[in-house]
Amino acid sequence: MTIPLTNKRLGSGLAIAFLAAASFGMSGPFVAPLLDAGWSPTAAVLWRTAGAAVVLAIPAILTLRGRWGILRQNAGLILAYGIFAVLGSQLAFYNAIEHMSVGVAILIEYLAPVFLVLFFWARTRRHPGWFTIAGSAVALTGLVLVLNLAGAAPSAVGVAWALLASLGACIYFVISARADADLPPIVLAASSMVVASVGLGLLAITGVAPFHFTFGEVDLLGSSVSWLVPAAVILGMSTVAGYLLGIAGSARLGSRLASFVGLTEVLFAAVIAWVLLGQLPAPIQFLGGALILTGVVLVRIQTEREPAALPTHESVVEPVESRDPVPI
Repeated sequence: MTIPLTNKRLGSGLAIAFLAAASFGMSGPFVAPLLDAGWSPTAAVLWRTAGAAVVLAIPAILTLRGRWGILRQNAGLILAYGIFAVLGSQLAFYNAIEHMSVGVAILIEYLAPVFLVLFFWARTRRHPGWFTIAGSAVALTGLVLVLNLAGAAPSAVGVAWALLASLGACIYFVISARADADLPPIVLAASSMVVASVGLGLLAITGVAPFHFTFGEVDLLGSSVSWLVPAAVILGMSTVAGYLLGIAGSARLGSRLASFVGLTEVLFAAVIAWVLLGQLPAPIQFLGGALILTGVVLVRIQTEREPAALPTHESVVEPVESRDPVPI
């Protein structure tokens, strides 16, 4: 049964959804001081996923109400989601911000819907619609401006990591399109955090990925503070609170409207990075960011207007609207 979207429900839903976007947007700016202090991206992601798995386990178990068969039925989905959407995208994003600003890295990652549209267009030869074509062109133009090739261009290594994070997000969209409707989002989140934590532990033990951390002071807003300050924000606000707020916002607004509000995560991340880290993009990069967001919006509008134009059950956009965003 569809719940009417009253003015009161709309207002509270928007407030919660904006808070969720702001919460997710804290991840990059608050992990940067830990990385500067000697944490490896692997250690930072493991702190986030393992902690979130523990905290989300209780509400996830209560939501399941003993229906453990749902986990068995979706074991493959949960495994793929944990490896690609959580471990892969987060690890790549944290590696990216070791080499470039948070704002530029997250803008490149947010191009995932555009990349996925272009991939399906090339594979199927089916016209994706003029809104999608226009949105893709606008977003890719924005990417060129964000990279600021004529000025202080970002590190090539950072761009490569950000593109890998975007690839992880693309895989997340496709996986989510095939998700079981009976699998609650919070259960998927908690179980995928467990999978990602195990995977990260294996990477660390085998030495495939560097794993090191410190328990000393970190620099935050020009002052030395305990490592627990940014670490607590990453775990509590950017992960646990972000997921819970995202689920609550989607329940009030509906998945489509909530997904558009979720785009403001980019803006929150850029503003927080500016305040905390002094990372202010160049004017041309601001323009590029605006074009990227405009292009992604056009791609999503096209999917709403002509859902049959895209293959695999609207696999480019609908997954973003039917599940929580990938926490980065």
